[in-house]
Amino acid sequence: MEALNITPVAALSDNYIWTVSHNGRAACIDPGEAAPVLDYLQRQRLELAQIWITHHHHDHTGGIAGLKQAYPQCTIYGNSDIAAADRHINEGAQLAFGGCNIEVWHTPGHTDTHLGYLLHGSDGLHVFCGDTLFSAGCGRVFTGTPRQLYASLQRYAGLPENTLFYPAHEYTAANLRFAACVEPDNSAVRAAQAAAARTPTLPVSLAHERQVNPFLRTDCTQVARKAAEESGRSLADGADVFVALREWKNRF
Repeated sequence: MEALNITPVAALSDNYIWTVSHNGRAACIDPGEAAPVLDYLQRQRLELAQIWITHHHHDHTGGIAGLKQAYPQCTIYGNSDIAAADRHINEGAQLAFGGCNIEVWHTPGHTDTHLGYLLHGSDGLHVFCGDTLFSAGCGRVFTGTPRQLYASLQRYAGLPENTLFYPAHEYTAANLRFAACVEPDNSAVRAAQAAAARTPTLPVSLAHERQVNPFLRTDCTQVARKAAEESGRSLADGADVFVALREWKNRF
């Protein structure tokens, strides 16, 4: 099976609208605005067939109406709180695009209804994770809870090391500054900081994130110690460490 083409379309101030294409058809993920997607589709001579929504925030949904107007036949997938969705989906749903299976996970934390889309391609697993996982970081907590977000990230951490993640924002450089404060002696973080001058920094592999992302390194002694120092309290387990890190990052 021919591999799909996956391209980041830059939007707003720091969003990526990931676009997956195959044989003249395209799917896009979290279109915060329509214009850059329309421009990309027209330049590449692609027909928009599907839209996948991870969560309801406007910077992930603001372009839906404009794209649907231009491509009325396209199918919009999202959780029950996405009013524009043609198909409401949740944990366990299966989509198909370009001969590939797309598995839907419920990944609460950033929001309580957040979804992730796991595309099983001929070249491996590609995860469109919205605002759950960022390179060297994770999303803020809005309508979910920190422990839900921890559980969602732990679930992602159980995937194969060569899994590629496609976050919805270019936050890598800022996240690495925080990671360097958590682990100042981490040589992988320093190397990633040098590489982050070139954008896009995404996608990223799970293997890379396990080396540089403090929110996936809550079992590391230094990470746990620094989180405890910053929080001023005893931390019993990885979930406690994660919550303390997220609180620290909020004020960083």
